[in-house]
Amino acid sequence: MHSIPLWLLFFSLFLPRLTLLYAFFVHQVPYAHLPDLAALVMWVLIPRVLMLIYIYVNLGLDVWFIVHLVALILVWGGSGHRASRRWE
Repeated sequence: MHSIPLWLLFFSLFLPRLTLLYAFFVHQVPYAHLPDLAALVMWVLIPRVLMLIYIYVNLGLDVWFIVHLVALILVWGGSGHRASRRWE
């Protein structure tokens, strides 16, 4: 199995798009069986899912996968509620 740097796992919880962009520039993007175009589209549209794929491919169902999955559910679950309350 490949490893993912700890800084990438930690900072991608809070700013996944910027963290993955920085990892690309310092050549530390995790290995995954994704075509480059698919990874680029996922980076733009759903970076948290892309990070989950990277974690699953490299670490398996690790504690970091669960932490990122919970963060994804909290962000996606809370964003619709906040947006609907704003328009009332």
